[in-house]
Amino acid sequence: MDNLIDALVLGIVEGLTEFLPISSTGHLILAGDLLGANDERWNVFNIVIQTGAMLAVVWEYRARFFKIDFQLYRNLVIAFIPAAVLGLLFSRYIKGVLFHAVPVALAFIIGGIFILVVERMSLRPRVESTQSMTWLDALKVGIAQCFALIPGTSRSGATIIGGMLFGLSRKAATEFSFFLAVPTLVAAGLYDLWKHRDMLSAADAPIFGVGMVVSFFCAFVVIRWLIRYVATHDFKPFAWYRIAFGLVVLLTAYLGWVDWKD
Repeated sequence: MDNLIDALVLGIVEGLTEFLPISSTGHLILAGDLLGANDERWNVFNIVIQTGAMLAVVWEYRARFFKIDFQLYRNLVIAFIPAAVLGLLFSRYIKGVLFHAVPVALAFIIGGIFILVVERMSLRPRVESTQSMTWLDALKVGIAQCFALIPGTSRSGATIIGGMLFGLSRKAATEFSFFLAVPTLVAAGLYDLWKHRDMLSAADAPIFGVGMVVSFFCAFVVIRWLIRYVATHDFKPFAWYRIAFGLVVLLTAYLGWVDWKD
Protein backbone atom coordinates (compact mmCIF):
# COMPACT_ATOMS: atom_id res chain seq x y z
CA MET A 1 0.00 0.00 0.00
CA ASP A 2 2.86 2.36 0.81
CA ASN A 3 4.30 1.69 -2.65
CA LEU A 4 0.98 2.56 -4.30
CA ILE A 5 0.80 5.86 -2.38
CA ASP A 6 4.35 6.69 -3.41
CA ALA A 7 3.44 5.82 -7.01
CA LEU A 8 0.39 8.08 -6.80
CA VAL A 9 2.41 11.02 -5.46
CA LEU A 10 5.20 10.61 -7.99
CA GLY A 11 2.66 10.24 -10.81
CA ILE A 12 1.08 13.55 -9.82
CA VAL A 13 4.50 15.22 -9.66
CA GLU A 14 5.43 13.87 -13.11
CA GLY A 15 2.16 14.91 -14.75
CA LEU A 16 2.16 18.40 -13.29
CA THR A 17 5.80 19.19 -14.08
CA GLU A 18 6.67 17.36 -17.33
CA PHE A 19 5.53 20.11 -19.70
CA LEU A 20 6.27 23.13 -17.53
CA PRO A 21 9.78 24.66 -17.68
CA ILE A 22 10.55 23.58 -14.11
CA SER A 23 12.06 20.08 -14.61
CA SER A 24 9.99 16.99 -13.95
CA THR A 25 13.11 14.87 -13.42
CA GLY A 26 14.42 17.29 -10.81
CA HIS A 27 11.12 17.26 -8.94
CA LEU A 28 10.92 13.47 -9.11
CA ILE A 29 14.44 13.08 -7.71
CA LEU A 30 13.68 15.41 -4.81
CA ALA A 31 10.22 13.93 -4.17
CA GLY A 32 11.71 10.44 -4.27
CA ASP A 33 14.29 11.43 -1.67
CA LEU A 34 11.59 12.79 0.64
CA LEU A 35 9.45 9.66 0.23
CA GLY A 36 12.36 7.26 0.48
CA ALA A 37 11.49 6.04 -3.01
CA ASN A 38 14.95 6.60 -4.43
CA ASP A 39 16.50 3.22 -5.17
CA GLU A 40 17.27 1.91 -8.65
CA ARG A 41 13.79 0.44 -9.11
CA TRP A 42 12.15 3.78 -8.36
CA ASN A 43 14.55 5.51 -10.77
CA VAL A 44 13.24 3.20 -13.50
CA PHE A 45 9.68 3.94 -12.38
CA ASN A 46 10.27 7.70 -12.70
CA ILE A 47 11.41 7.33 -16.28
CA VAL A 48 8.77 4.84 -17.36
CA ILE A 49 5.80 6.88 -16.04
CA GLN A 50 6.81 9.71 -18.35
CA THR A 51 5.11 7.60 -21.00
CA GLY A 52 1.79 8.46 -19.35
CA ALA A 53 2.48 12.16 -19.78
CA MET A 54 3.49 11.53 -23.39
CA LEU A 55 0.17 9.80 -24.09
CA ALA A 56 -1.59 12.98 -22.93
CA VAL A 57 0.15 14.86 -25.76
CA VAL A 58 -0.84 12.22 -28.30
CA TRP A 59 -4.45 12.39 -27.18
CA GLU A 60 -4.64 16.19 -27.14
CA TYR A 61 -3.05 16.47 -30.61
CA ARG A 62 -4.41 13.21 -32.04
CA ALA A 63 -5.75 14.96 -35.15
CA ARG A 64 -2.19 16.07 -35.99
CA PHE A 65 -0.41 12.87 -35.00
CA PHE A 66 -2.68 10.41 -36.77
CA LYS A 67 -2.66 12.02 -40.17
CA ILE A 68 0.12 11.76 -42.71
CA ASP A 69 2.30 14.76 -41.85
CA PHE A 70 5.73 14.08 -43.32
CA GLN A 71 7.12 17.45 -42.25
CA LEU A 72 6.19 16.91 -38.59
CA TYR A 73 7.54 13.36 -38.51
CA ARG A 74 10.78 14.45 -40.21
CA ASN A 75 11.28 17.33 -37.78
CA LEU A 76 10.65 15.12 -34.76
CA VAL A 77 13.19 12.54 -35.92
CA ILE A 78 15.81 15.22 -36.55
CA ALA A 79 15.17 16.93 -33.20
CA PHE A 80 15.22 13.62 -31.33
CA ILE A 81 18.63 12.42 -32.53
CA PRO A 82 21.08 14.76 -30.68
CA ALA A 83 19.79 14.05 -27.15
CA ALA A 84 19.34 10.35 -27.95
CA VAL A 85 22.99 9.99 -28.99
CA LEU A 86 24.36 11.93 -26.02
CA GLY A 87 22.01 10.14 -23.65
CA LEU A 88 23.26 6.72 -24.76
CA LEU A 89 26.88 7.83 -24.43
CA PHE A 90 26.68 9.56 -21.05
CA SER A 91 23.60 8.20 -19.25
CA ARG A 92 25.62 6.19 -16.72
CA TYR A 93 27.78 9.18 -15.81
CA ILE A 94 24.78 11.52 -15.59
CA LYS A 95 22.84 9.17 -13.29
CA GLY A 96 25.86 8.46 -11.12
CA VAL A 97 26.96 12.06 -10.61
CA LEU A 98 24.04 14.42 -11.25
CA PHE A 99 20.94 12.55 -10.00
CA HIS A 100 21.26 14.07 -6.52
CA ALA A 101 19.68 16.95 -4.64
CA VAL A 102 22.46 19.55 -4.74
CA PRO A 103 23.28 19.28 -8.49
CA VAL A 104 19.54 19.36 -9.22
CA ALA A 105 19.08 22.48 -7.06
CA LEU A 106 21.96 24.22 -8.82
CA ALA A 107 20.45 23.37 -12.21
CA PHE A 108 17.12 24.76 -11.01
CA ILE A 109 18.73 28.10 -10.13
CA ILE A 110 20.92 28.41 -13.23
CA GLY A 111 17.98 27.49 -15.48
CA GLY A 112 15.76 30.06 -13.78
CA ILE A 113 18.34 32.80 -14.29
CA PHE A 114 18.69 31.83 -17.94
CA ILE A 115 14.92 32.05 -18.48
CA LEU A 116 14.90 35.55 -16.94
CA VAL A 117 17.73 36.64 -19.24
CA VAL A 118 15.97 35.34 -22.35
CA GLU A 119 12.66 36.94 -21.34
CA ARG A 120 14.41 40.33 -21.10
CA MET A 121 15.62 40.03 -24.69
CA SER A 122 13.60 41.59 -27.50
CA LEU A 123 13.06 38.44 -29.53
CA ARG A 124 11.22 38.73 -32.83
CA PRO A 125 9.87 35.35 -33.94
CA ARG A 126 10.19 34.41 -37.60
CA VAL A 127 8.34 31.07 -37.22
CA GLU A 128 4.76 31.49 -36.01
CA SER A 129 3.59 27.88 -36.11
CA THR A 130 5.04 24.36 -36.05
CA GLN A 131 3.82 23.87 -39.63
CA SER A 132 6.32 26.54 -40.74
CA MET A 133 9.36 24.92 -39.09
CA THR A 134 12.21 23.75 -41.31
CA TRP A 135 14.47 20.76 -40.61
CA LEU A 136 17.15 23.22 -39.43
CA ASP A 137 14.75 24.76 -36.89
CA ALA A 138 14.04 21.25 -35.60
CA LEU A 139 17.75 20.44 -35.35
CA LYS A 140 18.40 23.58 -33.31
CA VAL A 141 15.61 22.68 -30.87
CA GLY A 142 17.04 19.15 -30.70
CA ILE A 143 20.45 20.54 -29.76
CA ALA A 144 18.80 22.67 -27.07
CA GLN A 145 17.12 19.53 -25.70
CA CYS A 146 20.57 18.07 -24.99
CA PHE A 147 20.92 20.41 -22.03
CA ALA A 148 17.91 18.65 -20.47
CA LEU A 149 20.10 15.57 -19.92
CA ILE A 150 21.26 17.47 -16.84
CA PRO A 151 18.57 16.76 -14.22
CA GLY A 152 16.96 19.94 -12.97
CA THR A 153 17.44 21.74 -16.28
CA SER A 154 13.97 20.81 -17.67
CA ARG A 155 13.36 19.25 -21.07
CA SER A 156 10.42 21.56 -21.66
CA GLY A 157 12.38 24.59 -20.50
CA ALA A 158 15.35 23.77 -22.73
CA THR A 159 13.24 23.17 -25.84
CA ILE A 160 10.79 26.05 -25.34
CA ILE A 161 13.34 28.70 -24.38
CA GLY A 162 15.80 27.32 -26.93
CA GLY A 163 13.12 27.41 -29.62
CA MET A 164 12.33 31.03 -28.80
CA LEU A 165 16.03 31.94 -29.01
CA PHE A 166 16.22 30.29 -32.43
CA GLY A 167 13.27 32.26 -33.82
CA LEU A 168 10.15 30.28 -32.91
CA SER A 169 7.13 32.07 -31.50
CA ARG A 170 6.23 31.29 -27.91
CA LYS A 171 3.28 29.14 -29.00
CA ALA A 172 5.22 27.31 -31.73
CA ALA A 173 8.09 26.55 -29.34
CA THR A 174 5.66 25.28 -26.70
CA GLU A 175 3.73 23.05 -29.10
CA PHE A 176 6.88 21.60 -30.67
CA SER A 177 8.18 20.89 -27.17
CA PHE A 178 4.98 18.90 -26.58
CA PHE A 179 5.42 16.99 -29.84
CA LEU A 180 9.11 16.26 -29.21
CA ALA A 181 8.19 14.74 -25.85
CA VAL A 182 6.58 11.79 -27.63
CA PRO A 183 9.65 10.13 -29.22
CA THR A 184 11.94 11.32 -26.41
CA LEU A 185 9.89 9.96 -23.50
CA VAL A 186 8.89 6.75 -25.28
CA ALA A 187 12.51 5.96 -26.18
CA ALA A 188 13.77 6.79 -22.68
CA GLY A 189 11.06 4.72 -21.02
CA LEU A 190 11.50 1.64 -23.21
CA TYR A 191 15.29 1.79 -23.02
CA ASP A 192 15.33 2.02 -19.22
CA LEU A 193 12.66 -0.65 -18.85
CA TRP A 194 14.61 -3.06 -21.05
CA LYS A 195 17.95 -2.22 -19.45
CA HIS A 196 16.66 -2.93 -15.92
CA ARG A 197 14.20 -5.69 -16.76
CA ASP A 198 15.94 -8.15 -14.43
CA MET A 199 15.13 -6.13 -11.30
CA LEU A 200 11.39 -5.83 -12.09
CA SER A 201 8.62 -8.38 -11.74
CA ALA A 202 4.91 -8.77 -12.47
CA ALA A 203 4.22 -7.57 -8.92
CA ASP A 204 5.45 -4.11 -9.97
CA ALA A 205 2.73 -3.74 -12.62
CA PRO A 206 0.15 -2.05 -10.32
CA ILE A 207 2.72 0.51 -9.18
CA PHE A 208 3.73 1.38 -12.73
CA GLY A 209 0.08 1.39 -13.82
CA VAL A 210 -0.95 3.86 -11.11
CA GLY A 211 1.96 6.16 -11.94
CA MET A 212 1.23 6.18 -15.67
CA VAL A 213 -2.53 6.74 -15.33
CA VAL A 214 -2.14 9.57 -12.83
CA SER A 215 0.62 11.25 -14.85
CA PHE A 216 -1.58 11.04 -17.98
CA PHE A 217 -4.51 12.92 -16.43
CA CYS A 218 -2.37 15.52 -14.67
CA ALA A 219 -0.33 16.15 -17.82
CA PHE A 220 -3.49 16.48 -19.91
CA VAL A 221 -4.74 19.28 -17.65
CA VAL A 222 -1.36 21.05 -17.75
CA ILE A 223 -1.09 20.85 -21.56
CA ARG A 224 -4.46 22.52 -22.08
CA TRP A 225 -3.72 25.17 -19.47
CA LEU A 226 -0.21 25.98 -20.75
CA ILE A 227 -1.29 26.61 -24.34
CA ARG A 228 -3.81 29.18 -23.08
CA TYR A 229 -1.24 30.64 -20.69
CA VAL A 230 1.49 31.31 -23.27
CA ALA A 231 -0.96 33.27 -25.43
CA THR A 232 -0.84 36.18 -22.97
CA HIS A 233 1.95 35.48 -20.45
CA ASP A 234 5.72 34.94 -20.30
CA PHE A 235 7.74 32.38 -18.35
CA LYS A 236 9.14 34.67 -15.64
CA PRO A 237 6.95 33.21 -12.84
CA PHE A 238 8.40 29.76 -13.58
CA ALA A 239 11.92 31.21 -13.51
CA TRP A 240 11.41 32.76 -10.07
CA TYR A 241 9.87 29.52 -8.84
CA ARG A 242 12.92 27.60 -10.02
CA ILE A 243 15.31 29.96 -8.28
CA ALA A 244 13.35 29.99 -5.01
CA PHE A 245 12.88 26.21 -5.02
CA GLY A 246 16.56 25.59 -5.73
CA LEU A 247 17.64 27.91 -2.93
CA VAL A 248 15.31 26.14 -0.49
CA VAL A 249 16.82 22.77 -1.38
CA LEU A 250 20.38 24.10 -0.98
CA LEU A 251 19.48 25.72 2.36
CA THR A 252 17.87 22.56 3.75
CA ALA A 253 20.85 20.51 2.58
CA TYR A 254 23.37 22.92 4.12
CA LEU A 255 21.56 23.17 7.45
CA GLY A 256 20.75 19.47 7.58
CA TRP A 257 17.01 20.03 7.86
CA VAL A 258 16.35 17.40 5.19
CA ASP A 259 18.34 14.19 4.88
CA TRP A 260 18.77 14.29 1.12
CA LYS A 261 20.19 11.16 -0.49
CA ASP A 262 24.01 11.28 -0.70
